[in-house]
Amino acid sequence: MATNSGTVTQGAPAQTSPRGGVTELAITGMTCGNCARHVTEAIQSVPGVRSATVNLEANRATVRWAQEADPDLATLLNAVITEGYGASVAAEPTPEEKPGLLSGWQLNLTLGLPALVVLMIGEWGLGFGMQPWFQWLAFAFATVVQVFAGARFYRGAWGQLKAGSSNMDTLVALGSTTAYGYSTWALLAAQGGHVYFMESTAIITLISLGHWMESRVSARASSALRQLLNLAPAMARRRNPDQSETEVPVANLSPGDIVALQPGDAIPTDGEVIEGFSLVNESMLTGESAPVEKTPKTQLYAGTSNMNGRLLMRVGAIGEGTALSHIIAAVQRAQSSRANIQRLGDRVSSVFVPVVVTIAVGAALWWGLAPDSANAVHAWAAPFLWTAHPPQGSIAAAAIIAAAVLIVACPCAMGLATPAAIMAGSNAAAQRGILIRDGVALEKAGKVTAVLFDKTGTLTFGKPAVEKTWDPPNHPTNTPLLPLAAALARHSSHPISQAVSQVSPATMLVERWEEVCGSGIQANLPSVDAAPQPIARLGSIAWLRETGVDLTPGDAFISEWSKQGATLVGVSMDRQLLGLFAIKDTLKPGAQKVISRLHAAGLKTYMVTGDNKLPPASPNRQALRLRTCSPKCDPKRKPNWCASFRNRERK
Repeated sequence: MATNSGTVTQGAPAQTSPRGGVTELAITGMTCGNCARHVTEAIQSVPGVRSATVNLEANRATVRWAQEADPDLATLLNAVITEGYGASVAAEPTPEEKPGLLSGWQLNLTLGLPALVVLMIGEWGLGFGMQPWFQWLAFAFATVVQVFAGARFYRGAWGQLKAGSSNMDTLVALGSTTAYGYSTWALLAAQGGHVYFMESTAIITLISLGHWMESRVSARASSALRQLLNLAPAMARRRNPDQSETEVPVANLSPGDIVALQPGDAIPTDGEVIEGFSLVNESMLTGESAPVEKTPKTQLYAGTSNMNGRLLMRVGAIGEGTALSHIIAAVQRAQSSRANIQRLGDRVSSVFVPVVVTIAVGAALWWGLAPDSANAVHAWAAPFLWTAHPPQGSIAAAAIIAAAVLIVACPCAMGLATPAAIMAGSNAAAQRGILIRDGVALEKAGKVTAVLFDKTGTLTFGKPAVEKTWDPPNHPTNTPLLPLAAALARHSSHPISQAVSQVSPATMLVERWEEVCGSGIQANLPSVDAAPQPIARLGSIAWLRETGVDLTPGDAFISEWSKQGATLVGVSMDRQLLGLFAIKDTLKPGAQKVISRLHAAGLKTYMVTGDNKLPPASPNRQALRLRTCSPKCDPKRKPNWCASFRNRERK
């Protein structure tokens, strides 16, 4: 690893990133999640920076600039260097590969753990601690660990010292050096007595193990953010004035540009459909797994996926103005935010290290210059604590007591554990579709009194299925209902059609198949004896009624299942009703258990849905015992805070 430079790397260009572009930085001197957070805050303080993602394991930082900003790389690098870390513009993107045994904290563990195990067994298990040959073996092991595994702590402490600051690396470097330095002097000067090579090795190895565990948490925690950042494509197909199309970077799009979308394309920005019809998967934005029909004048959102049709869209919001960017910003605020306990830790940490060093120096001077009084205090306190024997000799006691004070203070749980907990919690929630605004909100999550559930895809599978089938008592034709319905639905990608296509494995021949946008499907059946080809239709009740189909025989079925929130589709031949299907989303197996556990915990539960309010006898409502907020609210307002919901809460 390169040492902290303290200055901007020579040869780094002053302006290399385009407006709204991405800059990759190589960072040196980071050893823990707290370091990564300080680097993130330093980067985000630079004018024009939209977002920053710091990869602790890879020692890289990805900086995304606002659309209208002119990247100032000199200011960016100096902001990081001022915090005591090295920074340079990375020549290549961060490689997405698993760290090896000889990289990062893995190197420290690869060197430190075997050495520590050998020294512990020899000293504690076999009693070789006072043998000269074992002390020289311990010196060799400890020297390797101190030089190679401890180098990362020394670099971190030196970088902070040059910046006029200190951190946990300072305590680790001082503590391990004290134990190792005294032991080396005692061994080389033939002073005899106990040496502390095992302790110096344990200090570096165990602290490295903690950092390795934290880096694993940070890597997993930031994976959800990387997934969000990768949802929007890097390139878009822009339509030119001469109707030709050109692949351009998304950063070069402007409001009003026309973009062509093919089936399977990810939507690059927010915008409005101006031509075409398709289904769009918006589950990343809404949580609804069912695709949404898009027709002219409907809205499209960056990061969603076009499924089956060609669309032309007019670019609206771009860059940080898109809904996806707002989601990313919310996750980043949660990652970098500090809860109340963490802010307390930051205030304490600003004076924590100097105070600990002062106490360690004072303890060393006391045991070194006034050993009798120190031993007297130790003899008085030992019965109340534990049986322990201080090192023999005033110099040994001074060195080891000082090292003990420094090392006991090293972990600093508030400074290390809290940022990791916030990052892990917010990203684990984001992977499950839960966005946490900031660390304070996460801290208050234990005080909630009510939980509101989205229905589709949360309590239910989000995949429609045929719940009930109805056909007339006196079938008007000899055409079988289920094979005909499956044949009509099989070639459509609409989720309702896909549900109907599963009602029969049999197939029928249909001709001139056509999908009527927003209504259903129609096709001709083969004629018999040169008779006119009958027209078969599968579609909504309203569409069948418009085509002249008499729905009176199925009125009771329609009324019953409409009250249960089912989607109803019918099958007809010419103007004859052949049958009806009630299609519903089904509950997830664990939904009832989750609701029951929340009720047992004393929490209220509500369901937010656009469906009609279900009657008390509904199986879904009985199983979940949810209060439902489902009036037709103003789309500009949050339906879960609609007026009727608030009124019910007041009552």
